[in-house]
Amino acid sequence: MSRLVHFEIHVDDMDRAKQFYGEVFGWSFQDWSEYAGTPYFGAVTGDENEPGINGALMQRNGPRPEENQPLNGYSCTLGVADYDAIEKRILEYGGKVAVPKFALPGMAWQGYYVDTEGNVFGIHEPDQNAK
Repeated sequence: MSRLVHFEIHVDDMDRAKQFYGEVFGWSFQDWSEYAGTPYFGAVTGDENEPGINGALMQRNGPRPEENQPLNGYSCTLGVADYDAIEKRILEYGGKVAVPKFALPGMAWQGYYVDTEGNVFGIHEPDQNAK
């Protein structure tokens, strides 16, 4: 079985993207540009002793995704403890709602957003009372 071990988020403006993901989700970044040969910042997304993966922000090498086009690739979903507080931060730091918050009955609250770089991602708050 193959497990997802790394992700890459393509960005137009590295500083803007680092600010967005750092401020909204608390990620930290390590400059790996020398190894990659392009602007490339490793993203530390949490404690190594907790489930999850780390990834990177990398300089986009083509056109930005057009608004309202269907997703062409993988969408990453981030687990959050307080959906409404994180949504507020997403919007405060320049993100937009793609699919509003909805219930996965008996499991969680889910929704999708567009980051400052035009990428779609989800947030997910476990809640057995979601309806």
